[in-house]
Amino acid sequence: MPTDFDLQGSIHRRVLQQILTSVIDAIDPKELTSRALSTRLSKLTNLKAYRRVMVLGLGKAAIPMALAAEEFFDTNLSSGLVVTRRGDLAGADRLTTIDVAEGDHPVPSEESADAARRLLERAEGAGPDDLVICLISGGGSALTTLPAPGLTVDDLRRTTDILLSCGADIVEFNALRKHLSAFSGGRLARAIHPARQVTFILSDVVGNPLDVIASGPTVADPTTFDDALKVVEKYELANRLPAAVVDHLRAGAAGRVDETPGEDSKCFEDGALFVVGDNKLAAQAAAEAAEAQGWNARVLTTFMEGEARELGKFAVSLGREAAHHQRPAAPPACLILSGESTVTLRGDGKGGRNQELALAALCSLRGAPNIAVATFATDGVDGPTTAAGAIADEFTWRRTTERAVDPEKFLRANDSHSFFELTGDLIESGPTGSNLNDLVLIFVTESS
Repeated sequence: MPTDFDLQGSIHRRVLQQILTSVIDAIDPKELTSRALSTRLSKLTNLKAYRRVMVLGLGKAAIPMALAAEEFFDTNLSSGLVVTRRGDLAGADRLTTIDVAEGDHPVPSEESADAARRLLERAEGAGPDDLVICLISGGGSALTTLPAPGLTVDDLRRTTDILLSCGADIVEFNALRKHLSAFSGGRLARAIHPARQVTFILSDVVGNPLDVIASGPTVADPTTFDDALKVVEKYELANRLPAAVVDHLRAGAAGRVDETPGEDSKCFEDGALFVVGDNKLAAQAAAEAAEAQGWNARVLTTFMEGEARELGKFAVSLGREAAHHQRPAAPPACLILSGESTVTLRGDGKGGRNQELALAALCSLRGAPNIAVATFATDGVDGPTTAAGAIADEFTWRRTTERAVDPEKFLRANDSHSFFELTGDLIESGPTGSNLNDLVLIFVTESS
């Protein structure tokens, strides 16, 4: 996993580099999956009782999770297939039994649909004497986008683009996506039945709602077509979404299209679900690394949600509170927020939610040279960019002045990536192979 950050300079930048390295080590999906398989599976079932063991997986951490499964099952594994993001093939050459397919993220493609079909075909081939291990991680929704009958990949692609820009949160996003899919919302579990299924999940959603992570392909769906239509109404999307999408949702709400399988479905009777890692793990690793470097670290929340630009301002206000009133920690303090923000697009710039949050923080940082705000997507990829996040501090302000650029202008255009490229304050780790939400680190030093 990548650990080569170029953040040398101020004391908080050097500490940030060490913190992020520690976080990436702590959230290694292969190690987390290995641990979960060893502690959970042996207590749950007798592996010798099954004719075959199959692995099916999807998400940004699919390959490292698959490597853990191959090591655990050794020669007892019959077959497998996992779907990863296009180009994220590190470790794939070490897999000997499990095949790899690629899809696209965050906007799905025909390859995503084909990958989902292949997973369903494998699932339908499992019998009542077989065990199917499902490995699920964030990003799986787009990677396995299979349109419901009557819809096309282009319909879902356009819908994804609109949802990404309207400010909908991940729960709303996936409630709609599940009802446009032939794969998500418990449909993979239905294909696996009557085989025994056990799912291991690496959570990228605040609060770990299992039906939302990767749109819950092996989880009972508590949402309905009516819920999906409420998202359309809330964000006034009826005239923006493809007509076929709106017609499909209305047909489902009227009972003309089958609902997603719910809690009463037989396909969930003999299944089991385990979360192998979530954002609490990343936040705690950050806190421990900061404490080891002599900082007063506090994890303030692992439920961070809301507009990125508003959270950026809030992060600075927390730093000012620590600087002026020594609460919730006295300087040198490292305050930690974890979760996932949203961005409502107003301009046509390039960026991601973490970079936008950092840019919004910068706009509130003038006159506070002892406060710095750093943001980090734990998968190493923030939006459609190569950066994981950015850092905003007094050095950023100096370069802003030297280059005569206006951060407010870039913020209005949702062009945070271009701004931090100019100032040299991007955090670039490369894909980490994991995905446990985002981190916001607020550093507060003694006033000079």
